[in-house]
Amino acid sequence: MTPEVALAAVTLPSHRQRALRRDAVPADDDGWELEASVQEPERFAAIFDRYFGQVHAYVARRLGSDVADDLAAETFLIAFRQRARFDRRSGVVRAWLYGIATNLIRRHRRDEVRAWRAAAKLPLPVPAATHEDRVAAQVTAQGASPELAAALAKLNAKDREVLLLVALGQLTYDEVAAALGIAYGTVCSRLSRARRVVRAAVTNPAEDPA
Repeated sequence: MTPEVALAAVTLPSHRQRALRRDAVPADDDGWELEASVQEPERFAAIFDRYFGQVHAYVARRLGSDVADDLAAETFLIAFRQRARFDRRSGVVRAWLYGIATNLIRRHRRDEVRAWRAAAKLPLPVPAATHEDRVAAQVTAQGASPELAAALAKLNAKDREVLLLVALGQLTYDEVAAALGIAYGTVCSRLSRARRVVRAAVTNPAEDPA
Protein backbone atom coordinates (compact mmCIF):
# COMPACT_ATOMS: atom_id res chain seq x y z
CA MET A 1 0.00 0.00 0.00
CA THR A 2 1.35 3.38 -1.00
CA PRO A 3 0.92 6.47 1.18
CA GLU A 4 -0.99 8.15 -1.64
CA VAL A 5 -3.66 5.44 -1.67
CA ALA A 6 -4.08 5.44 2.09
CA LEU A 7 -4.24 9.20 2.35
CA ALA A 8 -6.38 9.83 -0.72
CA ALA A 9 -9.58 9.71 1.28
CA VAL A 10 -8.34 11.85 4.15
CA THR A 11 -6.20 14.58 2.59
CA LEU A 12 -7.48 18.07 3.32
CA PRO A 13 -8.17 20.30 0.31
CA SER A 14 -6.31 23.56 -0.05
CA HIS A 15 -7.65 26.64 1.76
CA ARG A 16 -9.11 27.92 -1.52
CA GLN A 17 -10.77 24.58 -2.26
CA ARG A 18 -12.16 24.44 1.29
CA ALA A 19 -13.64 27.90 0.84
CA LEU A 20 -15.20 26.98 -2.49
CA ARG A 21 -16.57 23.77 -1.07
CA ARG A 22 -18.03 25.63 1.87
CA ASP A 23 -19.93 28.01 -0.40
CA ALA A 24 -21.00 25.35 -2.90
CA VAL A 25 -23.65 23.52 -0.86
CA PRO A 26 -26.71 23.41 -3.15
CA ALA A 27 -30.24 24.20 -2.10
CA ASP A 28 -31.72 21.13 -0.47
CA ASP A 29 -34.82 20.21 -2.43
CA ASP A 30 -35.18 17.15 -0.21
CA GLY A 31 -36.12 19.50 2.60
CA TRP A 32 -39.33 20.43 0.82
CA GLU A 33 -40.16 16.76 0.38
CA LEU A 34 -39.48 15.99 4.03
CA GLU A 35 -41.55 18.92 5.25
CA ALA A 36 -44.43 17.92 2.97
CA SER A 37 -44.30 14.40 4.41
CA VAL A 38 -45.46 15.76 7.76
CA GLN A 39 -48.91 16.25 6.24
CA GLU A 40 -48.54 13.54 3.58
CA PRO A 41 -46.60 10.67 5.22
CA GLU A 42 -46.41 8.68 1.99
CA ARG A 43 -44.02 11.29 0.58
CA PHE A 44 -41.36 10.13 3.04
CA ALA A 45 -40.90 7.14 0.74
CA ALA A 46 -38.97 9.40 -1.65
CA ILE A 47 -36.46 10.23 1.09
CA PHE A 48 -36.16 6.57 2.02
CA ASP A 49 -35.61 5.46 -1.58
CA ARG A 50 -33.03 8.18 -2.20
CA TYR A 51 -30.86 7.70 0.87
CA PHE A 52 -31.38 4.29 2.43
CA GLY A 53 -28.71 2.65 0.28
CA GLN A 54 -26.16 5.35 1.10
CA VAL A 55 -26.78 5.20 4.84
CA HIS A 56 -26.74 1.40 4.84
CA ALA A 57 -23.45 1.31 2.97
CA TYR A 58 -21.90 3.80 5.38
CA VAL A 59 -22.96 1.85 8.46
CA ALA A 60 -21.89 -1.44 6.86
CA ARG A 61 -18.38 -0.14 6.18
CA ARG A 62 -18.04 0.87 9.81
CA LEU A 63 -19.81 -1.97 11.63
CA GLY A 64 -20.52 -4.74 9.13
CA SER A 65 -23.54 -5.63 7.01
CA ASP A 66 -25.42 -7.52 9.72
CA VAL A 67 -25.50 -4.52 12.04
CA ALA A 68 -26.15 -2.18 9.12
CA ASP A 69 -29.48 -3.81 8.34
CA ASP A 70 -30.86 -2.94 11.77
CA LEU A 71 -29.19 0.46 12.20
CA ALA A 72 -30.11 1.76 8.76
CA ALA A 73 -33.72 0.72 9.31
CA GLU A 74 -33.70 2.36 12.74
CA THR A 75 -32.20 5.53 11.26
CA PHE A 76 -35.16 5.95 8.92
CA LEU A 77 -37.69 5.00 11.56
CA ILE A 78 -36.32 7.76 13.80
CA ALA A 79 -36.23 10.17 10.87
CA PHE A 80 -39.86 9.43 10.06
CA ARG A 81 -40.95 9.93 13.65
CA GLN A 82 -38.95 13.15 13.98
CA ARG A 83 -39.55 14.59 10.51
CA ALA A 84 -41.66 17.43 11.90
CA ARG A 85 -38.58 18.70 13.77
CA PHE A 86 -36.49 19.11 10.63
CA ASP A 87 -35.97 22.72 9.62
CA ARG A 88 -35.22 23.04 5.92
CA ARG A 89 -33.73 26.50 6.47
CA SER A 90 -30.98 25.28 8.78
CA GLY A 91 -30.25 21.73 7.66
CA VAL A 92 -29.66 19.36 4.78
CA VAL A 93 -31.65 16.13 4.76
CA ARG A 94 -28.69 13.91 3.88
CA ALA A 95 -26.60 15.38 6.70
CA TRP A 96 -29.53 15.04 9.09
CA LEU A 97 -29.87 11.35 8.25
CA TYR A 98 -26.15 10.72 8.67
CA GLY A 99 -26.32 12.50 12.01
CA ILE A 100 -29.02 10.10 13.19
CA ALA A 101 -27.02 7.12 11.90
CA THR A 102 -23.88 8.39 13.62
CA ASN A 103 -25.69 8.65 16.94
CA LEU A 104 -26.76 5.02 16.57
CA ILE A 105 -23.24 3.93 15.58
CA ARG A 106 -21.90 5.46 18.79
CA ARG A 107 -23.65 2.69 20.72
CA HIS A 108 -21.29 0.27 18.99
CA ARG A 109 -18.09 2.30 19.40
CA ARG A 110 -16.28 -0.39 21.37
CA ASP A 111 -17.17 -3.03 18.79
CA GLU A 112 -15.87 -0.79 16.01
CA VAL A 113 -12.56 -0.14 17.77
CA ARG A 114 -12.15 -3.86 18.43
CA ALA A 115 -12.71 -4.52 14.72
CA TRP A 116 -10.00 -2.01 13.76
CA ARG A 117 -7.59 -3.53 16.27
CA ALA A 118 -8.29 -7.00 14.93
CA ALA A 119 -7.75 -5.78 11.36
CA ALA A 120 -4.41 -4.33 12.41
CA LYS A 121 -3.22 -7.87 13.16
CA LEU A 122 -4.29 -9.35 9.83
CA PRO A 123 -2.11 -9.78 6.72
CA LEU A 124 -2.28 -7.18 3.98
CA PRO A 125 -5.52 -7.45 1.96
CA VAL A 126 -5.65 -8.49 -1.67
CA PRO A 127 -5.49 -5.29 -3.78
CA ALA A 128 -8.81 -4.11 -5.16
CA ALA A 129 -9.41 -3.97 -8.90
CA THR A 130 -9.62 -0.22 -9.44
CA HIS A 131 -8.20 2.91 -7.88
CA GLU A 132 -11.63 3.86 -6.55
CA ASP A 133 -12.04 0.43 -4.98
CA ARG A 134 -8.61 0.68 -3.37
CA VAL A 135 -9.35 4.09 -1.87
CA ALA A 136 -12.64 2.86 -0.39
CA ALA A 137 -11.01 -0.33 0.85
CA GLN A 138 -8.34 1.56 2.75
CA VAL A 139 -10.89 2.90 5.21
CA THR A 140 -12.83 -0.26 5.97
CA ALA A 141 -11.96 -2.81 8.61
CA GLN A 142 -12.13 -5.54 5.95
CA GLY A 143 -9.67 -3.90 3.60
CA ALA A 144 -7.44 -1.59 5.60
CA SER A 145 -3.74 -2.25 5.86
CA PRO A 146 -2.58 -3.21 9.34
CA GLU A 147 -0.94 0.21 9.74
CA LEU A 148 -4.04 2.14 8.73
CA ALA A 149 -6.36 -0.06 10.81
CA ALA A 150 -4.16 0.51 13.86
CA ALA A 151 -4.17 4.26 13.22
CA LEU A 152 -7.96 4.37 12.96
CA ALA A 153 -8.31 2.40 16.19
CA LYS A 154 -5.94 4.86 17.85
CA LEU A 155 -7.85 7.97 16.78
CA ASN A 156 -9.89 10.00 19.21
CA ALA A 157 -13.51 8.90 18.71
CA LYS A 158 -14.66 12.37 17.61
CA ASP A 159 -11.80 12.74 15.14
CA ARG A 160 -12.46 9.28 13.69
CA GLU A 161 -16.14 10.12 13.36
CA VAL A 162 -15.39 13.19 11.24
CA LEU A 163 -12.81 11.35 9.15
CA LEU A 164 -15.17 8.48 8.32
CA LEU A 165 -18.09 10.76 7.51
CA VAL A 166 -15.85 12.46 4.95
CA ALA A 167 -14.05 9.37 3.65
CA LEU A 168 -16.89 6.84 3.72
CA GLY A 169 -20.00 8.97 3.77
CA GLN A 170 -18.59 11.40 1.19
CA LEU A 171 -20.11 14.30 3.12
CA THR A 172 -18.89 17.83 2.59
CA TYR A 173 -17.41 19.67 5.56
CA ASP A 174 -20.64 21.65 5.89
CA GLU A 175 -22.67 18.46 5.91
CA VAL A 176 -20.43 16.93 8.57
CA ALA A 177 -20.86 20.04 10.67
CA ALA A 178 -24.64 19.81 10.30
CA ALA A 179 -24.70 16.06 10.95
CA LEU A 180 -22.72 16.35 14.19
CA GLY A 181 -24.00 19.73 15.30
CA ILE A 182 -20.52 21.26 15.41
CA ALA A 183 -18.85 24.28 13.81
CA TYR A 184 -17.26 24.13 10.37
CA GLY A 185 -13.90 25.02 11.91
CA THR A 186 -14.23 22.13 14.35
CA VAL A 187 -14.71 19.75 11.43
CA CYS A 188 -11.51 21.07 9.85
CA SER A 189 -9.49 20.80 13.06
CA ARG A 190 -10.68 17.27 13.85
CA LEU A 191 -10.01 16.12 10.29
CA SER A 192 -6.57 17.70 10.39
CA ARG A 193 -5.69 15.83 13.59
CA ALA A 194 -6.97 12.56 12.13
CA ARG A 195 -4.94 13.13 8.98
CA ARG A 196 -1.74 13.64 10.99
CA VAL A 197 -2.26 10.38 12.88
CA VAL A 198 -2.99 8.45 9.70
CA ARG A 199 -0.08 10.03 7.83
CA ALA A 200 2.31 9.11 10.63
CA ALA A 201 1.07 5.52 10.59
CA VAL A 202 1.10 4.79 6.87
CA THR A 203 3.77 7.05 5.37
CA ASN A 204 7.27 5.81 4.87
CA PRO A 205 9.44 8.74 5.99
CA ALA A 206 11.77 8.14 3.07
CA GLU A 207 8.85 8.53 0.64
CA ASP A 208 7.01 11.39 2.37
CA PRO A 209 7.70 14.61 0.45
CA ALA A 210 6.75 16.63 3.55
